[in-house]
Order: sequence, then structure tokens, then C-alpha cells
Amino acid sequence: MPYLGTSFFQRDVLTVARDLIGVELVWHGCAGVIVETEAYTVEGDPACHTATRPSAREFVKAMPPGAAYVYFNYGMYWLFNLHVKGGSQDGLILIRALEPTRGIPQMQQRRQREKPRDLCSGPGKLAQALGIDGTHHGLPMAGRGRPAGCGLIQHAATPHEVVTDIRVGISQAVDYPWRFLSAHSPHLSVKHGKVKLPKV
Repeated sequence: MPYLGTSFFQRDVLTVARDLIGVELVWHGCAGVIVETEAYTVEGDPACHTATRPSAREFVKAMPPGAAYVYFNYGMYWLFNLHVKGGSQDGLILIRALEPTRGIPQMQQRRQREKPRDLCSGPGKLAQALGIDGTHHGLPMAGRGRPAGCGLIQHAATPHEVVTDIRVGISQAVDYPWRFLSAHSPHLSVKHGKVKLPKV
């Protein structure tokens, strides 16, 4: 199966976030099917890094569609995002959860967990399971410069029922229904309808 090209990421960020459900993320011998994403728009979204971080605005301006946007969250976890650019809305898409498909023993070793459900059911978990860190910030995941053994593969089989929900763990724009989930996956970080809103 061929890897996705840059044109996949040159569309509206909400469309891309939905269409990534069911796509397999391949990473240096490990892989997992994406079952949960969150979209953040460059314009009009106070929860997006571009609203407060000049470095994020520069990244969006300079980097090509499909580039990896990796950052350290709460001084604890690396989080892996994909850059969307060239459609009606540019943005960043957080990959929140995977269903592991390849390299499971390596993921188990990195996570020190045995059950597949515990390997990639959250954005920090999946980065740890795959071995993603800050050195991968800006890595092309599509098109020119994409490293061998990394990329995204669209499989024709096994359709997913995609549902939407509010985003997780943010304090602004909390009501935007921009989290996309494979409805019946056991590998989600937070099940549909279970996000706890921040206390006012």
C-alpha cells in the first residue's frame, strides 16, 4: 500500500482529522491504526498553539503539509501532531490514540505494559510506545524528505464508524466538537461522551 502524499494534508483541517481515522501510522518498525484525533485551527481557535506561541505560528508558515509537530506537554509527555496546510482552514491535528498493529513487543517494552489496550490509548502513551520525541519535530510524514519506514497508509478495508466529540484537557474553546473517534474502538483515550469539562 502506498503512503499518503502531501495532497491529503492540503485540505480543510477538520476534514483531514476525520479522514485520518482508520489510517495506519507507521513508525520505524512499529505501527497502529489511528482511532482518535483532535483538530486545532490556526485561525479562530484559542486552544491552538498558534494563538499563543510565536514558534507555532512560524512552524505553520514555514513547514510543508504533513510535517510532524511534536511538543513536550506538562513537562512529562511528547505529543505527536500533523500539520495541515493549503485548504480552507490550516491547522494541527493531534493524534490521540492508535490501535497497535505492528511492533507490539517493542511497544510493550517501551511502555512497560502488556495489554494492547494500554499501549497507545492516549497521545502521551502512543508517543512513548513508538519512540517519538522532540528530535522528530518537523519530520516530513508525507512527500519529499519522508524517511523510509515512516508515513501514513490508507487501508481500503475495515471501515470505521466515525463520531465527533469535544476535545480533551483544554481550558478554552471547550465546546468545539473537533475530536474524531472510531466509535467502537477499545483503544480510545476517552470514550465518546465521557470528557469532563473543566470547572469554571
